[in-house]
Amino acid sequence: MSEEKLYMVKNAKGIYLSMSDDALLRWREGQVVATTSQRIAHDLCTEHGGHVVAFVEEPKKVVISKKDALRQGWLVARYGRYNPIVVSYIIARYKDDAWDMIEAYANGYTVANENKYLVYKELGGKQKNKQVAQAYRSSVYPGTISWILTNEVKSGSWSQFTEAEIEHYGLQDCEKEEVTDDEQ
Repeated sequence: MSEEKLYMVKNAKGIYLSMSDDALLRWREGQVVATTSQRIAHDLCTEHGGHVVAFVEEPKKVVISKKDALRQGWLVARYGRYNPIVVSYIIARYKDDAWDMIEAYANGYTVANENKYLVYKELGGKQKNKQVAQAYRSSVYPGTISWILTNEVKSGSWSQFTEAEIEHYGLQDCEKEEVTDDEQ
């Protein structure tokens, strides 16, 4: 975030001092007068009334995992936004990720999108058509994997796995193909 700020003059009605077509300063909607000098902004206040408003860049949002996003949601629900107690709580509870968590709490965050993969094994043999066995989440036995024989790898919600799921089900030795955004 740059230290350079823009200063504008605003009146009690919420209208900014602006430049009119005849190059005079007036209180109306239009081309707002902005300056990088706080001194000039104060001089304009003295001349035309109103008060100085400083505009700064919005801080960059932190990218965090879904798990950390749930933690952030809990912190905001429990303590509210911008509560100093939360900073000490985060430092005590999340030692390794404390600064990312504090930055996410103060500046906002976006949730990281996990990559998803199609998992399959190519089958050998003397058949004419190349066949593959593709892994699917079982709808009959939840928490297990089913293998379906097919001629081509197909994308569907039941066949997409995250890296953590691939490791959980022991599918590391299988071939995997990343699912693009248009397939999800």
